[in-house]
Amino acid sequence: MIRAVRIISVLLVLLLGGVWAMAWFGRAPGESVADAFLRRIATITGMEMPAPSAGGIQLAQGVALGGPFTLVDHTGRTVTERDFAGRVLLVYFGYTYCPDVCPTELGTVAAALDAMGPAGERVTPVFVTIDPERDTQAGMADYVSRFHPRMIGLTGTAEQIAQAARAYRVFYAKVQPRDTTEYLMDHSSFIYLVGPDGRVRSLFRPETTPEAMAAAVAAQLRAL
Repeated sequence: MIRAVRIISVLLVLLLGGVWAMAWFGRAPGESVADAFLRRIATITGMEMPAPSAGGIQLAQGVALGGPFTLVDHTGRTVTERDFAGRVLLVYFGYTYCPDVCPTELGTVAAALDAMGPAGERVTPVFVTIDPERDTQAGMADYVSRFHPRMIGLTGTAEQIAQAARAYRVFYAKVQPRDTTEYLMDHSSFIYLVGPDGRVRSLFRPETTPEAMAAAVAAQLRAL
């Protein structure tokens, strides 16, 4: 039995390694390795998502994202998915030490909400760290304040973050460059539009413009 488990584990590692290599060499221009990896996995499992539309990437039928979580917000308060019930959210998973894509995407979220005018007040921007080792409650409070006054930062234990990431199918992994004690986090970079029921309605790819995001979110609000 133990031998069989070891063989299966080795085969799984080899499979994922092969998919990662395919993602690395087959990614589209401007596409991150993480996003290409997730796209390959979706293709293999038969859950390829359709091309982006004006409303972002619509989820394939039968695919559900979002679910229960327990985290700590940037004020130190423990929150769950129930605390956001009835609210429309724009959720992004990243980390405060991110050198480029995270601040860019959070800036896009903030600009989209501002572009929506009064309607933007109905949407709550949420930033979830995938680096709880460094992203403390105080650090998150400082970070989210730089983007939008209503943005909520969420952190927690490594296990709590992993649970939330699984619910949204977020990929993340620590990357340790040679000859340094510092590290980066490789991660998928979608922005999730979450409905009042706590389920993801659509996704936005990296580099979606604030204008396109604002139009898509406004359309979703009108449909509620």
